[in-house]
Amino acid sequence: MSQPVALLTGGSSGIGAATCRLLLAAGYQVISLDRNPGRIESPDLQEVQVDLTDVEATRTVAAQLARQFRITTVVHNAGAVRQQPLELVSAEDLETLTHLHIAAPIALVQANLATMKAQHFGRVILISTRAVLGLANRTVYSATKAAMLGMARTWALELGAHGITANVIAPGPIEATDVFHDIVPRDSPKLPAIIEAIPVKRLGRPEDVARAVMFFAAPEAGFVTGQTLFVCGGTSVGSIVY
Repeated sequence: MSQPVALLTGGSSGIGAATCRLLLAAGYQVISLDRNPGRIESPDLQEVQVDLTDVEATRTVAAQLARQFRITTVVHNAGAVRQQPLELVSAEDLETLTHLHIAAPIALVQANLATMKAQHFGRVILISTRAVLGLANRTVYSATKAAMLGMARTWALELGAHGITANVIAPGPIEATDVFHDIVPRDSPKLPAIIEAIPVKRLGRPEDVARAVMFFAAPEAGFVTGQTLFVCGGTSVGSIVY
């Protein structure tokens, strides 16, 4: 049996790095796309530096990798927030996050779709956010991340007959990630109140999300598609502000 190959975006830190470690431990060859190099060393890891907000650069890299590897798992984890109140939301913010959260995963999946269909197996996992349910000052972030839910549900219908599943993970506040700590620094006086508002009374850890990725990526998870799993400590059934 050939070694499975996973394409992972944002694999240099946080959730991406935790996912990279679990994929490697499970025997995958991992190709990590990121603007920055990571700190994981493995003969089964190949890092490719690319700006995923650049649509043409993303398409070019995706096509090159699809010719070089038989990729059957795509995990789109890379993301950015652009926190702003509605009055300050710009067209540039919308364009950038649309490229990163919507156009990039489309390009990556398109490039590898023929391989997945030929193998009659594929796993597409999109990392969204609990903010799709609403979070102040996240207009562009929540809107573009919410688009992932629609894409996954649509792809589930289109691709299920080919053995390809598409699912979404929506994390809540996760420590040791730039997305969270760029807004709430580790020494912020707001941090205790945020933790208190989370039903499980702690922040999430990157590994919490990575384990959910591994569930969706497993060959045994072929009857689960078009779903969104909130890995959020219960905040999706209440509310949280940060």
